[in-house]
Amino acid sequence: MNVHDSERLAGQLEEAGYVAAAEGESADVVVLNTCAVRENADNKLYGNLGHLRARKNDKPDMQIAVGGCLAQKDRGDIVKRAPWVDVVFGTHNIGSLPTLLERARHNAEAEVEILEALETFPSTLPARRDSAYSGWVSISVGCNNTCTFCIVPSLRGKERDRRPGEVLAEVEALVAEGVLEVTLLGQNVNSYGVEFGDRHAFGKLLRSCGSVEGLERVRFTSPHPAAFTDDVIDAMAETPNVCHQLHMPLQSGSDRILKAMRRSYRSERFLSILDKVRAAMPDAAITTDIIVGFPGETEEDFEQTLEVVRQARFSSAFTFQYSKRPGTPAAELEGQLPKEVVQERYDRLVALQDEISWEENRKQVGKRVELLVATGEGRKDAETQRMSGRARDGRLVHFTPTGAAVDTAVRPGDIVETTVTYAAPHHLVADGDLLSHRRTRAGDNAEAGQRPKTDGVSLGLPSFGKPAEPVAATSTGCGL
Repeated sequence: MNVHDSERLAGQLEEAGYVAAAEGESADVVVLNTCAVRENADNKLYGNLGHLRARKNDKPDMQIAVGGCLAQKDRGDIVKRAPWVDVVFGTHNIGSLPTLLERARHNAEAEVEILEALETFPSTLPARRDSAYSGWVSISVGCNNTCTFCIVPSLRGKERDRRPGEVLAEVEALVAEGVLEVTLLGQNVNSYGVEFGDRHAFGKLLRSCGSVEGLERVRFTSPHPAAFTDDVIDAMAETPNVCHQLHMPLQSGSDRILKAMRRSYRSERFLSILDKVRAAMPDAAITTDIIVGFPGETEEDFEQTLEVVRQARFSSAFTFQYSKRPGTPAAELEGQLPKEVVQERYDRLVALQDEISWEENRKQVGKRVELLVATGEGRKDAETQRMSGRARDGRLVHFTPTGAAVDTAVRPGDIVETTVTYAAPHHLVADGDLLSHRRTRAGDNAEAGQRPKTDGVSLGLPSFGKPAEPVAATSTGCGL
């Protein structure tokens, strides 16, 4: 979601007349879009601002802007701690950036603007997309849950939903630019529809994406177990372009800890959803998020998490050590655990999940997979002469782009088929010749260095059916 916000920031800056600095070139404007989920985000922001101070001293006209969740949280304190910052803006007014930059330049002083409620729905802003073949589409912003460890609701606000026709209009606009894959985004993506009173709206939206001609893959992140309904499973299984991939946060396998976290489900409910998903889609890859060391977590609680992990058989997991966030209820709970205890449990969890991931990945050896060729996914691709891509279930596959099936050259954005020859815990390898290679418009665009740019889509009443034509957003820029 932060990456997509950055795309929106880049889009409106371009519309206001700014041009991205070339690699290695000193920029006139530096924008830091921040996260606040974990404590290291704070450290990273102020560390980066410290590095930028010297550049600002050498180039006084350079402007530095800080936005996003940390800006919403720290507000004017950012300018107090780093007086060389020119602009601070929050999560509710990302559309104000060009105007704030111009105002700071004109007034020769820092501009801090933090709104308490959403000013402009992000979809109304233009976006300069990072990828020629894959696009993010926000279907809602904000969150109505009250998880005790999470600072997001206080920084992003209550859930706001876009109307389905506008979501589909943005999807169609991306596909018209050559994009093959979209990922639907929401803080709790499957609670989509709560604002307009349709608890089955998300399943309907998935099915509607199935009718978009040229859209080959649909993903979504992240659903909440408490709001996960059977109609979503049916829509995933019955809509051909919806990928059989599910990322659903567990957070803890202990019912006692889930209650303390205010997660409105229990481990039995979570596992029952996985059973239903696998019954409908035996090939589904399921991933999750897990927090280790929540206040008051006992060894017994942690063992219950390990047991749920054993039963769930996740293909992979994002594992986190609990990070105390000031302003959240959990920060005030008794039983804050020593670092060494949390680290030891974290290491055990990672070891178990790596073992399971490796076992699950070994089951893929010998299977034929369809890959959407990606950019920059494999750190060793240059030295191994491989390329990388994502299978439909989301697994990362490093492959050899050779064989009689290759049409001229394989590019990011192309579609290839190959056979898995080797499995590691976090990736697969396919070292045989390609079985097929399909050149795509996305590949053409990637080769030419072209990226989609989409206009904003306005907010309106919910409806399903034929998408409305995209409505161009009025520029909020300074017209440079």
